[in-house]
Amino acid sequence: MSDSLTQRILGELEALVLIDPHSHINPHSAASTTLADIMGYHYYTELAHSAGLPREQIEESGLDPKEKVGRLVEKLDDLENTAQVSWLLEMCREFFGFEDTAITSGNWEALYDTAAAKMARPEWEEQVLSHSRLEKVFLTNDFDDPLSGFDTNRYIPCLRTDDLVFHFTKPETRERLQKATGSSVMDLPSLRSAIGSLFEHFTKHGARACAISIPPDFAPNREEDSAVVPVLTRVLNDEELSACEAATLSRFVFWTLAEFCSEYKLPFDLMIGVNRRVYESGVFQGQDLFDKRVSLIQYKALFNAFPQVTFPVSVLGQTSNQELVSYAWIFPNVVTNGHWWYSNIPAFIELDCRSRLQAVPKTKQIGYYSDMYKLEFALPKFAMYRRILAKTLANDFVIDRGWSEDRAIALGKLTLRGNVETIFNL
Repeated sequence: MSDSLTQRILGELEALVLIDPHSHINPHSAASTTLADIMGYHYYTELAHSAGLPREQIEESGLDPKEKVGRLVEKLDDLENTAQVSWLLEMCREFFGFEDTAITSGNWEALYDTAAAKMARPEWEEQVLSHSRLEKVFLTNDFDDPLSGFDTNRYIPCLRTDDLVFHFTKPETRERLQKATGSSVMDLPSLRSAIGSLFEHFTKHGARACAISIPPDFAPNREEDSAVVPVLTRVLNDEELSACEAATLSRFVFWTLAEFCSEYKLPFDLMIGVNRRVYESGVFQGQDLFDKRVSLIQYKALFNAFPQVTFPVSVLGQTSNQELVSYAWIFPNVVTNGHWWYSNIPAFIELDCRSRLQAVPKTKQIGYYSDMYKLEFALPKFAMYRRILAKTLANDFVIDRGWSEDRAIALGKLTLRGNVETIFNL
């Protein structure tokens, strides 16, 4: 009964047209042009490097895309057990008609050529979106993105603010802000005004969220103007700050962002707990990790100060997920958001998904986002999550609780799409 029940629920979830609430898609070049765009995704390069492929061979300057794929293929046998390779195979079956059980030295070139031919078609982007049953995709936009030249109804802008919060001390960040807003930051009021101009620009172009990734040691608290003014003055005079002073300025900018999220009624996506450049010899985007020192208690002041701002929260570790479940259980403005990065494998997703569905109000859960850089990844990633969600709904709700299939399916659809529409005001 369980298997057939799961398949029936899965069929209903697979028919649902999706909105992806977080990606890194370039809307000007959303789909891949060669298999190198797919296998160049950091999951594959970092796993291949971990399995022994030298970084220099992966990141060689001027490396031909086909040669790069050939080098990565040499390590796929070592990686065949990973969820990431299962995504790759599912993509190749669905999009390119690949029928073999593995990508090997004997078949990869034919696959590469088939993929390149299909990707060269002018309708390729539309085909990927249609086959993936994907209607809208949220972007990750630099704060100085002009947001022009693409359909903002399909590719929805999101104001990414890491540079503003953690790199405002860099002259290039301040120059970018001046160019984006047309005004110079000369003091605290002008800094607030410049940040406000960004929110006006983004919301005029259809932005539906503000977002940031945050290191484990950051604790957002409100800073008094009197403490920030001398720090900002030193920055504007190009003086070097102490770590304490830099943290003061970061907290002020972060808090100001939250204030404007409140004013403009934007959710503030928090991706909490990433340590940058832990493995300094790693490949591009394969250097960052996490640890268990992060705690949501660091966000107590923020969650209490902005009850009108919705905070979709993503975390990286299992213990952090249990804490997130409890915060979303208690705080009306805290929402569980997807399965981020190192938590994005079936074993972790299943545990996290089950705990959220069992403990958090059903209207406060964003089930999944792709975090993708190319459109082709939406299909296998969401398929992975749908299978886990269908299994959880079948076992935990229909079998264990006696829910009807229709009731369980409605919960699944709410988690997959309905909450995305409501939380992000679509």
